Amino acid sequence: CQQNTVPPTDGCPQGTIYVSPHDAHADFQSVQAAINSLATCNTSAGYILIAPGNYTEQLNVTQSAPLTLLGMSSRPWTGQAYANFTALTPANEVQIWWSAANHDAVFADNVFTGVLTVGPTLNATLTGSGPTGFPVPEDTPFGCADFRAYNIDFRNLNEHRPFASGPVHAVGVSRANAGFYSCGVYSWQDTLYVGKLGNAYFYDTIIAGQTDFLYGFGTAYIEQSTLSLRGCGGGITAWKGTNTTITANKYGVYIARSRVLAANQTVAGTIRGKCALGRPWNAQHRSIFMDSYLDTSIIPPGYARWSTVEPRVGEETFMATWAAYGPGYNETAEKGSGVTRVLDDEQVRPYRYPADVFEGDAGWIDQSVPDGRKGA
Repeated sequence: CQQNTVPPTDGCPQGTIYVSPHDAHADFQSVQAAINSLATCNTSAGYILIAPGNYTEQLNVTQSAPLTLLGMSSRPWTGQAYANFTALTPANEVQIWWSAANHDAVFADNVFTGVLTVGPTLNATLTGSGPTGFPVPEDTPFGCADFRAYNIDFRNLNEHRPFASGPVHAVGVSRANAGFYSCGVYSWQDTLYVGKLGNAYFYDTIIAGQTDFLYGFGTAYIEQSTLSLRGCGGGITAWKGTNTTITANKYGVYIARSRVLAANQTVAGTIRGKCALGRPWNAQHRSIFMDSYLDTSIIPPGYARWSTVEPRVGEETFMATWAAYGPGYNETAEKGSGVTRVLDDEQVRPYRYPADVFEGDAGWIDQSVPDGRKGA
């Protein structure tokens, strides 16, 4: 499956839906139309094969049944990694595009800018504001138990404002489990949002942004991937706990065995020593960079306070590194920063692998991923 074969779905699971804007034999011309066809009549796992091309549409996944989006690509069959980031790295052949930014609060909520949103209801996916965000009703059902995307780029480039001009979601996951494999997630500000009770896993993926581009309330684990810095603003991570967060909850964003790199040489020259690993959206922020390469873009202290006037740093703030390396890593400066925790092997143990942070419930992660099954 995923290879350019005749018929296109040769080798794919039985019942796979084929999407193409140009092939007259395709089941649908748009990805959302294919998703809707499953949402209305299917309770079993659904598979959608997407032909190469540019698709300008917003995708919403609300169903609870497992759903897999497969971008046609030769990469899985040639062993090519997507996140081995270089200027010559070709994009995925399947591109999902949208262009919207919540500058000057032109939308009621950031979610309306998203390229892909996975969540059971609109209310479940709203970011809201304040220390607890949007008050999602307690009786809201859980959404997709196992959403997966392979070899697809999700791009919100906000074409008329190619810089951080307000929240610009590329991907949002709330009250759902979602895995992304060899994908691209591109935007500027607030690129990735993981909302309440959201669980998101990324492998061999590029996530690009400029300002607070990994943010949310839920749990995200990113490994063997590249965080591509298109500029510096705020921090890379901006996570928030709530006053209802229980102590045992492993909410937060965890970056493991990955690379943090300037998007290109031009950008590298302008952001050297200016980018923070993160800043606290509130004082219950939790994020860890583990065994990851940091280029010269990173500030010596690692993390930063929210602002000089409003630091948002307290006893519960957990902004940390473990076994980080590269020219952007300065252990002495981090330890003396008053904001960054440099963890030892014992301190990082509860967060090392996906099964650790997803509290043992990691069956929705692709079991063929080398590190995805490890943990407690």
